[in-house]
Amino acid sequence: MEIIQHIAERIRGLRDALDISCEEMASQCGISPELLADYENGTTDIPVSFIHKLSSVYSVEMSALMCGDEPKMQSYYITRAGHGVKVERTGAYSYQDLASGFRNRIMAPFMVTVEPAEEKKPLTLNTHEGQEFNFVIEGTLEITVAGKTNVLNPGDSIMFDAKRPHGLRALDGKKVKLLAIIS
Repeated sequence: MEIIQHIAERIRGLRDALDISCEEMASQCGISPELLADYENGTTDIPVSFIHKLSSVYSVEMSALMCGDEPKMQSYYITRAGHGVKVERTGAYSYQDLASGFRNRIMAPFMVTVEPAEEKKPLTLNTHEGQEFNFVIEGTLEITVAGKTNVLNPGDSIMFDAKRPHGLRALDGKKVKLLAIIS
């Protein structure tokens, strides 16, 4: 929860620095003012897809919003195994940003870990601008995109229009590791 509070503070700080209303920012990001207020208060989990949208709309680096650090590299950036910037937002997902130090990115690569959860629980669906690519490295992943559910195994991948509702679930009681690239 502490990570969510820090991200919430940075979102609120961005809006204050831009001197815009909650309604204006929400409108430009395609969400309701009530949801933005929940994000800013840290009372609701903040999806990476929203942070990506916010960074695109206001030309702010994702890593600045997620981690509070400004990226500095512009020709290349290396992330060594296990050393990407980690963002654990919920018990269900954790993200490792694989390019946090690269400026002006047009895509955001993440190593995502999906923890096993009760398979009967309704799947939380997200939407965001752009496209998303997921490549399963470990485990069995259930992915729902636009009402269609598929099961992916290690080595399988999927690319989809991220404006369509989508969600992930780890199957067989084991965690899933996947490479996710959001553009």
